[in-house]
Amino acid sequence: MPDFAWRAIDVEGREKRGRIAAANDQIVRDRLVQQRLHVVAVEPAAPKPTVSAGLPKILQRTPKLRLKQLTLFTRQLSSLVQVSPLEEALRTASLQTESQSARIILGNVHSGIVEGQRLSEAMRREETSFPPMYRAMVSAGESSGALPEILLRLANLLERRAAINSKLLSALAYPIILTLVALLVVSGLMISVVPRVVEQFDDVNQQLPTITRIVIGLSSFLASYWWALLLLLGLVAVAATAALRREHIRLRFDSFLLRIPVIGRLIRDLNAARLARTLSTMVSSRLPLLDGLRLTRDTVGNRALRVANDLMIEQVRTGGSLSGAMRTAGVFPPLLVYLTASGESSGQLELMLERAADYLEREFDNFTTTALSLLEPLIIVAMGGIVAVIILSILLPILQLQNLAGL
Repeated sequence: MPDFAWRAIDVEGREKRGRIAAANDQIVRDRLVQQRLHVVAVEPAAPKPTVSAGLPKILQRTPKLRLKQLTLFTRQLSSLVQVSPLEEALRTASLQTESQSARIILGNVHSGIVEGQRLSEAMRREETSFPPMYRAMVSAGESSGALPEILLRLANLLERRAAINSKLLSALAYPIILTLVALLVVSGLMISVVPRVVEQFDDVNQQLPTITRIVIGLSSFLASYWWALLLLLGLVAVAATAALRREHIRLRFDSFLLRIPVIGRLIRDLNAARLARTLSTMVSSRLPLLDGLRLTRDTVGNRALRVANDLMIEQVRTGGSLSGAMRTAGVFPPLLVYLTASGESSGQLELMLERAADYLEREFDNFTTTALSLLEPLIIVAMGGIVAVIILSILLPILQLQNLAGL
């Protein structure tokens, strides 16, 4: 159906604008009259702009709210709906954003509200920006009449998730950058510096030290076939990406990650904290536990943990307890299982899940801080050792020649 842009005046004399998909303009006018709006103009709407307009079709992508944008929008909406109607709150929130793509997405949701849809139904128009868990909690808030409180809990949940993602990124960014710089420096030495230095030894009728011959061989190989190495790395990356898209391969890979001594515990605790935090928010929003587990499944990135989540869903569906299902899965931290059991027995499940999430997130913070403090000097020492070997391979022949000259 075509879209129609409309302009109308409400009962308080304020001008309102929007767009509605309908078969003809008369249907649009009838809908607006039913909402007690005085119609000023209804005309065919221009095509909606897209973020990737003008790009080749293969490069175009569907706009999506980033986590930071979604968090800010949820926080603003939770405050605005307490003092103004939902339609006006949505319009105000969309005007506050500086991103064109976010404004388009929120405007689409606003149009759904104007057409008479519930907020959760209007958000379904932008499924990539508002995941099922988000829409389910909004729907629960609409049904219970506690939408501002639910939006506030959602905003807190998204802020915690954004904080964890930020900490993880900051923990990994410096070591990765340091490693890349070290590789570039060593590659530059091996490809550009070493060949020019060893040219001085071509006319020497003396066997070079073993370490020098090894470094010269590596340098010659890198200088001649660096492009082949880059191509090989690119092909390996593409093949690995394609392989990990296969569910059974991804499951084996994620299971292997969980068995790695340090990394496995980090992944397990991080996903367990996210699961506990999300479940706590959903249970406190009066959503059924089984529905909460189903919706929480998509927030778990590790496939092995997702399989464990599916097993939990099945056990809870057949009448088992949440803590028993976690214990049977065997992949969750013992503290989470214990606190969940305590929450079930005391009737304070959401509180105990929140405490478990707080503890696991603190453990993650402590672990990343300690690991980072150890990893940085290790990378620096490794880089220094490689550079020292290269310098030594150059100095040894020079010292050898000086000894021969002295004789």
